[in-house]
Amino acid sequence: MGFIIRILVTGAVAFGLSYILKGIHIDTYWTAILFALVLAVINIIIRPIFILLTIPITVVTFGLFLFVINALLVLLAAKFISGIQIDGFWWGLLFSFLLSLVSSILFSKPEE
Repeated sequence: MGFIIRILVTGAVAFGLSYILKGIHIDTYWTAILFALVLAVINIIIRPIFILLTIPITVVTFGLFLFVINALLVLLAAKFISGIQIDGFWWGLLFSFLLSLVSSILFSKPEE
């Protein structure tokens, strides 16, 4: 149940960001849900391989290269979905950063 809620919230955040960012175009909310699902699958399968292959550059850049990996994975997920368009790498980088930031804020557990 938690996975489904995470997909729905990530899709809502992505759809909301498409209204804020001029370089991100998502047709419908259902397209955003499908994008979130494809992104989750890519993060499970491909992200660990990318991270493992880029350990040296990630260490040299003190982990900042992980932002580039996230942007590339967002752009890859957008290629699989026909109703989403990202107008370049820098828009993908900003979109992936904001998507990660807002999602982590929404899914953080409050302090007790």
